[in-house]
Amino acid sequence: MIQKSGRASVTELANHERHGAQEHHHRGKSSESRLDKARILQALGLMPGQTVLDAGCGNGYMAKEFAARVGQEGKVFALDPDEVAIAALSEQTAGTNIVTVVGDITAPTVLPAATFDLIYVSNVVHGFSTEQLEGFKAELQRLLAPDGKLAIVEIVKRDTPFGPPLELRFSPEELQQALALAGLTTLDVGEGFYLQIFANHPST
Repeated sequence: MIQKSGRASVTELANHERHGAQEHHHRGKSSESRLDKARILQALGLMPGQTVLDAGCGNGYMAKEFAARVGQEGKVFALDPDEVAIAALSEQTAGTNIVTVVGDITAPTVLPAATFDLIYVSNVVHGFSTEQLEGFKAELQRLLAPDGKLAIVEIVKRDTPFGPPLELRFSPEELQQALALAGLTTLDVGEGFYLQIFANHPST
């Protein structure tokens, strides 16, 4: 279902990201139409009153789904470095339980520590440099509640008619190794995509 293959060295990845002839960008692109949102939401099992972070939220399509499920007792923070996207989402969701924030999950943010029951990150981790991945891990540890979960959607590591080069992709095994967190479940969530959910404690 999901192929395993060798991963490029961190030096090769960094060189590709910084100097490659075709740099990989996310702005303006959305995987919304390709993802099985119902299956993702079922797997996440959100409850009323929870606090969720949609990191790299883009146009906020999942943040809106999360907001409906945590209800007015809960809160959803929608984080993205794209000021234009965040401004548009802020206007669309004014007066709701969605809080929009301009920021980068790979660096320290203004978000409250040890707060989030769930951090959701969709189709961005493969674009991180080595330094960004380390910053991401540090900010995760700061933001997650003690019993919080991390949910990552990524593109499978096999040939697909879309997505980044294979050497930038993670298999589920590689993703767990990179994050050093305990994996809870992995499932397909669309043609060419998987969801992996992690607990907030180290893998053993």
